[in-house]
Amino acid sequence: NHALMGSYENSSDSDLELSTVRHQPEGLDQLQAQTKFTRKELQSLYRGFKNECPSGLVDEETFKSIYSQFFPQGDATTYAHFLFNAFDMDRNGSIRFEDFVIGLSVLLRGSVTEKLNWAFNLYDINKDGYITKEEMLAIMKSIYDMMGRYTYPCVRDEAPSEHVDKFFQKMDRNRDGVVTIEEFIETCQKDENIMNSMQLFENVI
Repeated sequence: NHALMGSYENSSDSDLELSTVRHQPEGLDQLQAQTKFTRKELQSLYRGFKNECPSGLVDEETFKSIYSQFFPQGDATTYAHFLFNAFDMDRNGSIRFEDFVIGLSVLLRGSVTEKLNWAFNLYDINKDGYITKEEMLAIMKSIYDMMGRYTYPCVRDEAPSEHVDKFFQKMDRNRDGVVTIEEFIETCQKDENIMNSMQLFENVI
């Protein structure tokens, strides 16, 4: 019984330590259930998050400035804007720790289908449940802008739209001018090249 009490005391110590990190996100247990992170990982992610954002919320400007530090060679603002909207699930103009961790969990540890669902949401800029060619082009352009001219000196201005034309043709299976989530997932899973290009955004997170 002694050993049991010992481990119990230890665990309450570490919980106590966490509660001194000012505001704690709603239920760590709940987040553990909703993500593929362990309790320890969630705690250290939370500490990092609080260091960057003491208020516990990230607004779009903060998000853009964080991204610009990672991609000094290009212009990351447009991509960061789109990415911000993909993380900001309840569309209230700020990302809470919960939003951030749930998104991160999908991107780092999600199944292929979960990742593709997330990517679809990113590409569906106006969130109407369809991806148009314009939306796909806007995202692709923002990725090229962010990576910078120096990374892809061989990339011509029209490269993103050629890229998108090819993608879109493959994805829009019934030729109705929009891509549904079913078309998107099915095409990506069948076509390795598309899958690899889609991985591009993974390296970007």
